[in-house]
Amino acid sequence: MTKKISGQQIFLNQEGYAEVNLILKEKNFSKLFVLVDSNTHEHCLSPFLQKLETNLSIEVIEMEAGEENKSLETCSGIWKALSELGGDRKSLLLNLGGGVVTDLGGFVAATFKRGISCIHFPTTLLAMVDAAVGGKNGVNLEGLKNQVGVIKQPEMIVADTSFLSSLPAAEMRSGLAEMLKHGLIADEEYWEKLSSLQNLDLSHLDELILKSIEIKENIVQQDPQEKNIRKSLNFGHTLGHAIESYFLEDPKLQKLLHGEAVAVGMVLAAYISSKLENFPKEKCNQIKNTILSLYGQVHFEKDQQEKIIDLLKYDKKNEGGKIYFVLLRNIGEPVIDRQVPNKLIYESFEYYLKPQ
Repeated sequence: MTKKISGQQIFLNQEGYAEVNLILKEKNFSKLFVLVDSNTHEHCLSPFLQKLETNLSIEVIEMEAGEENKSLETCSGIWKALSELGGDRKSLLLNLGGGVVTDLGGFVAATFKRGISCIHFPTTLLAMVDAAVGGKNGVNLEGLKNQVGVIKQPEMIVADTSFLSSLPAAEMRSGLAEMLKHGLIADEEYWEKLSSLQNLDLSHLDELILKSIEIKENIVQQDPQEKNIRKSLNFGHTLGHAIESYFLEDPKLQKLLHGEAVAVGMVLAAYISSKLENFPKEKCNQIKNTILSLYGQVHFEKDQQEKIIDLLKYDKKNEGGKIYFVLLRNIGEPVIDRQVPNKLIYESFEYYLKPQ
């Protein structure tokens, strides 16, 4: 299946490579750089390069894989490599990887020589349906998520779903969390379809990915700078990012993938919604049951909850020292900019941890 999404230039599979090769012919780029991480270098680079049709010089720059490498230090190394390899303002950066590579690569491109063009080739489900879409580019700062960044659209996005066949099950579940979120904030029918999946069937995945991209892209088009409705895409992320940061920073804990942390955050946000927005309790329970069946349960001691809540003050969506949540009035009816008392956040953890 191939399809172009209106608005942002987003393509699936072979049609995307045809569009890339057209751009390479039509635009006067001086040099091509491909940013990969250690995983995509091994699994994706060779078939990817075979699909490019160009006489331009291609240089490959590799970064270490993992969220812990989404840092200004990594950016500095890539900026230096671009400079030493003759990068100029007419260079094109091709970001081949998951959310870390597309987020960081987009930021590197937006800032090198005051901005060069880039194209995202997301290779994980999470990147295809979320990280690569919408023009957000950024890096973490001392373990805190996405503290430094810019909003700048790539030339285009090409999602080659053949790369997903080598993805670990945990990474697929991580991407599924963002797809579930899209259903919860925008489309109850889509939520029901996703939440009833017993196993991800790759034969239906293209269709589901397209729907998720369309939901996000429609929201981004309405509010590119995240002043209003685009904030709804942060459902589950206020606490989810704090949980992810906490598990990332504590060396004694097993790290949580982004989607795994957001999945917890969505259960917490659903409970808070039931208390503040009269979100139906039966739907709240359905969300909890669906999330736990897909992701299992993460254990949180009381002192860990306190530290996670303390991390909320660093959330980039805060304004004037106030912490804002996205809640639900119903599935498909998000409510933005809601303040939540700490007492209710602790209650939401109790609800999450309570046996079913």
